[in-house]
Amino acid sequence: MSDALQIRLDLERPNFKLCCDLVLPGRGITILFGPSGSGKTTLLRCVAGLESSFKGRIAIGQDIWHDSAQKQSSPVWQRPIGYVFQEASLFEHLSVQQNLNFGLKRSRSKHPIAHSIELLGIGPLLERRPESLSGGERQRVAIARALATDPRLLLLDEPMAALDEARRLEIMPWLERLRDELHTPMLYVTHSSQEAARLGDHMVLLKNGQVTHSGAVADVFRRVDDQDTSAILTARVVSKDLPWQLAELACDDITIWTADNDLAIDQTVRLRIAARDVSVSTSKPLNTSIQNQITGLITVIENDRHPSHALVTIGCGKTQLFARVTRKAVHTLGLSVEQKVWAQIKAVALLA
Repeated sequence: MSDALQIRLDLERPNFKLCCDLVLPGRGITILFGPSGSGKTTLLRCVAGLESSFKGRIAIGQDIWHDSAQKQSSPVWQRPIGYVFQEASLFEHLSVQQNLNFGLKRSRSKHPIAHSIELLGIGPLLERRPESLSGGERQRVAIARALATDPRLLLLDEPMAALDEARRLEIMPWLERLRDELHTPMLYVTHSSQEAARLGDHMVLLKNGQVTHSGAVADVFRRVDDQDTSAILTARVVSKDLPWQLAELACDDITIWTADNDLAIDQTVRLRIAARDVSVSTSKPLNTSIQNQITGLITVIENDRHPSHALVTIGCGKTQLFARVTRKAVHTLGLSVEQKVWAQIKAVALLA
């Protein structure tokens, strides 16, 4: 992790303290997740240099941007970052191309802008003014302008918070493309579990200014879903059942059938399988409407949020599924760790 991002900071304000010690990946999207007031945007501002009155150290690779022990702190304009806010903040009197040219004033190279235009699909928009763009198009232009500086790090502060659901769905595939094709690491602030599950590679959970968990999205997400514990899986479309409009998805050692929403063979997608949508059987279910029945071994049985329920973790090869069952069912079925069971998946949410 030679280009890893190190964030160690201790910032105190009246009635609030932000404290974290993180080493984050040098590629992909790291989600900063938590409720309003948890410190997500403040952490982003510290990384950007918009906040400097804190103790700690900010560095990416060998480049040190802030080190209070050495009384060193680079100003914002010296930090190779791109910053995207909730509002696109484009210059309304300039065309899209002219807005991008403004970003190029800080660029170390003119090469990245053509790549960004292509990645974000804004070529047809270059001669238009911001007033004629949709909210999703405006944000794509804002992201391209931030990338025009050829940054070492891209900061996104709830870039879809001001968009309606249709515009969010419009911009999501472009953000996925940036994640998959750019080498530029991104810090992405959100309190949307949908955005976190679909876009994130790594996740940092913040609560009351403290980091509660940090790790791969698939490992951490089960701790943050307000509605239910869920498994987040990355899968590939391997076949389609056209008469029944179904698609078969391969995820490591298991396959899952789901509704075919114009998916393409070999397309990579993300799935969310909620614990409430998984039931457990000790024998192979027969004469059932549930299509997805997967064998696995119970690895953990733990207390759930309510004492009447238990959360069962089922290892299916390299994949983990979670099932929420009653304590009575655990007792009646005689469930135990290392026992072979069938996980019946009643519903699958396709995230991409």
